[in-house]
Amino acid sequence: MIEKPESIMESTIIQGPRNETDGVALTAFSSEHLEGALKLSQEMSWPYRLEDWAFAMKAGRGFVMARGDEVIGTAAWFPNGDAYATVGMIIVSGKAQGHGFGARLVDALLDAAGARTILLNSTTEGRPLYERRSFQPVGIIHQHQGIPKGRHEAPPADIVRAMQPSDFETIIRLDRQATGFERRPLLRLLVETGAAQVLLHDGEIVGYAITRLFGRGYVVGPVVAETVSEARLLIEAALTRLEGCFVRIDTAATAELSPWLAEIGLSPVSDALTMVRGTLPPTGPARVFALSNQSFN
Repeated sequence: MIEKPESIMESTIIQGPRNETDGVALTAFSSEHLEGALKLSQEMSWPYRLEDWAFAMKAGRGFVMARGDEVIGTAAWFPNGDAYATVGMIIVSGKAQGHGFGARLVDALLDAAGARTILLNSTTEGRPLYERRSFQPVGIIHQHQGIPKGRHEAPPADIVRAMQPSDFETIIRLDRQATGFERRPLLRLLVETGAAQVLLHDGEIVGYAITRLFGRGYVVGPVVAETVSEARLLIEAALTRLEGCFVRIDTAATAELSPWLAEIGLSPVSDALTMVRGTLPPTGPARVFALSNQSFN
């Protein structure tokens, strides 16, 4: 059962007006909504599996708009400590659009997140909704996917190796440098679910990458390093185990990975607009070169 934010009542709290919205209610996302959420994402041609929905709801907290047992809208937020959060998984069924359900879901997320600075990745259609709530654009995310071309050679083991349990605190430190967020619970879930590798320089860990099952195949991300060449080494190491597999990598335009990803067969398929409400923390020298997911970054 997903924990309900304190600002959301135990029972249904928002009822739609009469006619088209009769019987529609906003409530906290729970395990009983997973199948309905999967059906909704399939309607929108999102590649999520049931396992991907379950992972997201374990990493964050969600809401649904439902008419009885039918899920017609979803949204989730992912706290990163007390100061920051990301939001995503915001979907409204095509037949239910135009009745303000998306706005209600977003407002529920903002209320639950409180005073936190909030980061999100928006579609073109969603931008006006977020701008009306004081979100400002700060970047572009390129989604790349496909089956990588050719063979990819693994870097030597003294450059990239599998993560060891004792490496976790170093990964937390690097991730905090790169994002400015405290993402320990999310990273713990990602490490438990996927395969993590670390980048070494003179024996010291200077970057990491996590590969996991997602959607149509695998996602490589997060990828954290200081330079483009280091990020490429981590991605090459991941791809050595993914020959013939469908791979997705989401990367910021400023990361400068897109031309290379396209060259190796991971074609750009769509963009998302990164937006923020509040003030982002300073970051560096480590940087995020690929996201774990556009909803929880």
